[in-house]
Amino acid sequence: MRNILTICGKELRAYFASPIAYLLMAFFGLIFGFFFYSATAYFVNAGLRQSMMGSGGPMSVNDYVIAPMLGNASVVGLFLIPLISMRLFAEEKRTGTIELLMTSPVRDSEIILGKWLGAMVMYLCVLAVSACNIALLFAWGQPDWRPILTGYLGLILQGGCVLAIGAFISSTTKNQIIAGAATFAVCLLLWVLSWVSSYNDAGWAQAVAYCSILTHFEPFSKGIIDTRDIVFYVSAIFLGLFLTSRSLESLRWRA
Repeated sequence: MRNILTICGKELRAYFASPIAYLLMAFFGLIFGFFFYSATAYFVNAGLRQSMMGSGGPMSVNDYVIAPMLGNASVVGLFLIPLISMRLFAEEKRTGTIELLMTSPVRDSEIILGKWLGAMVMYLCVLAVSACNIALLFAWGQPDWRPILTGYLGLILQGGCVLAIGAFISSTTKNQIIAGAATFAVCLLLWVLSWVSSYNDAGWAQAVAYCSILTHFEPFSKGIIDTRDIVFYVSAIFLGLFLTSRSLESLRWRA
């Protein structure tokens, strides 16, 4: 465990030693802030129109603000996460430090878990930027905190899934640009897979749509925790890390 935490800390320091961490946090904060402003502006205008017409019941902040906002954040995360995962192993290969890392008295599993956890902490720092907007909802309203925590749980599981996939892709190349572009392409594919079920009801179409990570995030954005979605994300994380271990093992044999 000590080796894992040491590697995790090293990765985290590497992120904040370069502008990438600050750029990601600023970019996500800007986009999430725009989503927050748009959702709250729509909620306020819709509430005013409803009160003027004297129809309908009270509007829910969770349904009109939080759920759409977290749903959009999950899509943005698919495009930002490749920037986090692209350097995990590709940078080690480019600088030649991968040989030192592979010959050190550290197991491959510790290396992979340490780097993946470092990327996860970086991703959590990016998500933490959105807490400022969420805090405004509690300062001026009374939203239900349980759907918010459920939504963030979904974002964390989705992020861990994509980071595991990105770690595997990064372990196959020494070029960060290629690693980032390939991870971005996979994220885009995992996004559009859910579209298949919208125009085809066949069994194979439903199976393809089930592989979309956004499909499994939708219940979380609505405050619903389904064990099937948790199992899917955990299985995808395990698969990504397992493939990464096989990639490192192959590198050992080639060396």
